[in-house]
Amino acid sequence: MARVQAGDRDAYRALLDDIGRELTTFLRRRLYDPADVDDAYQDTLLALHRGLHTYDPARPFEPWLFAIARHVASDYARAGARRAARERLVDTMPDPGAGAPGALGVQLARALRALPPSQREAFTMVHVKGMTVAEAAERAGTTTGALKVRTHRASAAIRSALSR
Repeated sequence: MARVQAGDRDAYRALLDDIGRELTTFLRRRLYDPADVDDAYQDTLLALHRGLHTYDPARPFEPWLFAIARHVASDYARAGARRAARERLVDTMPDPGAGAPGALGVQLARALRALPPSQREAFTMVHVKGMTVAEAAERAGTTTGALKVRTHRASAAIRSALSR
């Protein structure tokens, strides 16, 4: 590892070849989605590369490497749990033509009209016009924190109205 830290490309290639199988096995035990395993493998290698300067050659390499891999796998597991919480499994796919054309647009317009004016303005500036929070806050004459709160509350109210 000292040669890798010194910039020896051949030593770096040998290191990556040496840890590949063991690292993949480690990640497979922690992640269920094969795509997540592949992505976590790449992210672990990137974190390893970025953190090479933090490794102490007087200490064992594997615990350091697998601590990095464990953190990366935890990030992917949390993201997978958030994704699973939002997904809903159904037996049959919904018919895309089941709703009237533009029904969602009508619901969205109705939900926007139901918002308090300050929330509607914040939501429109940030999510419809594409302004940054700072630009929208300046235009609304408020702080960025207050505008973020207004936008968040508007988004929650719209989500609630559309889910009914």
